[in-house]
Amino acid sequence: MPEKRDSGKMATTTTQQEAFLENGNIKLLSREMRHGSRTAHNMSSSSLRKKSDRALVSKIRVGFLRMFFTNLQEVLLGTKLAVLFLAIPVAIVAQFCNFGSPWVFGLSLIGLTPLAERVSFLTEQLAFFTGPTVGGLLNATCGNATELIIAIFALTQHKIAVVKYSLLGSVLSNLLLVLGTSLFCGGIANMSKEQNFDRKQADVNSLLLLLGLLCHVLPLMFKYAGKSPELTAVGTLQLSRASCIVMLIGYIAYLVFQLWTHRQFFEAQEDEEDDDVVADDESPVIGFWSAFVWLVLMTAVVALLSEYVVGTIEAASDTWGLSVSFISGILLPIVGNAAEHAGAVIFAFKNKLDITLGVALGSATQIEIFVIPLCVIVSWIIGIDMDLDFNLLETSALAMSILITAFTLQDGTSHYIKGLVLLLCYAIIAACFFVYKDSPADSADPTSLLGLLPSAGTVRV
Repeated sequence: MPEKRDSGKMATTTTQQEAFLENGNIKLLSREMRHGSRTAHNMSSSSLRKKSDRALVSKIRVGFLRMFFTNLQEVLLGTKLAVLFLAIPVAIVAQFCNFGSPWVFGLSLIGLTPLAERVSFLTEQLAFFTGPTVGGLLNATCGNATELIIAIFALTQHKIAVVKYSLLGSVLSNLLLVLGTSLFCGGIANMSKEQNFDRKQADVNSLLLLLGLLCHVLPLMFKYAGKSPELTAVGTLQLSRASCIVMLIGYIAYLVFQLWTHRQFFEAQEDEEDDDVVADDESPVIGFWSAFVWLVLMTAVVALLSEYVVGTIEAASDTWGLSVSFISGILLPIVGNAAEHAGAVIFAFKNKLDITLGVALGSATQIEIFVIPLCVIVSWIIGIDMDLDFNLLETSALAMSILITAFTLQDGTSHYIKGLVLLLCYAIIAACFFVYKDSPADSADPTSLLGLLPSAGTVRV
């Protein structure tokens, strides 16, 4: 009798599964696409989202208006950072009414915070319709869109020092500040539990970060290997461009590794505790074309605010008494990625370190081997000489940060003291950028730390 009952249950279950496969194929496909393209960045950003109440919108009888207000509610009000959207129109008004460059700079930075989270949300919505591979490529491309857009605007204005400091600061903040805060808070909150994570993802990212570090160190050493920086300037620039091509090849290989051959290393962990979140994110909340149009609009607003940030950074530096290196390397990365960073810390509290590592290491890796070399290539195309020589002080900070992070993650376990050490390292680097006072006059002096080479447009940072 028990065997017959078990057989009957198995048959019933099989029949139900077949019926579900037959009648619910679209739902299963959406879940598969979601599982394949939902990365740690998406999981991190989703922790700051809130479920929208459509009771009021559903009463609108006109279909077009109902869809418009539904999209408006999901995109603008579907995040816990929605109140920060108010800074965007205020920044635009401040710019046109000449309220003062520091006000424009500060408001633009605040406005970029929710925009970065919304871009992640919209790329995830598109992934429901494009499949895991294209969705993964969208996430990889738009994951650091804010840094890339700011860097391109700074390049067009020949502010190469801002480009280098902002991108360097993004790598440092991800490796030390975000990861350090996550490990420290997660260790305090889970002091009675053993915190473990999968080392395979951390090892891959560490190797790629070391590859990027090598491409920074060699141009720096090449400069000092010659009799004078003026004699090695052309060779340093050529070596930097060749190194950027190598890094971009490595990034393409990384995408193939992440999206095709070893996707299981980078899939965000989900368990029973997240069933409610999984259920809410099971299907798209807006259509494909709606998500596409909103993504274009959000990107345009990011570009506008980025232009404000780049154009007012020197005035903010003079008014606040802070160096451009500190604002570009410390304040800009912290505020610009606050939403993503907060999500990483939240998952560390939940003892989900694989998601936290995916956010921190993934962002640092993407900036190091994709955004930085892409900026060098773009500057090459538009006729600006930007190299990978970040100078001795900045390259040393980058090297020590990568090495300390790699040693911290080598055993696959975590506790609060590891996070504390990373935070203390970031505090030391931030203090170094704070006390170093650069100025436009210093940038024109070949003997200073930030000097111009004889060839126009090349800035040593």
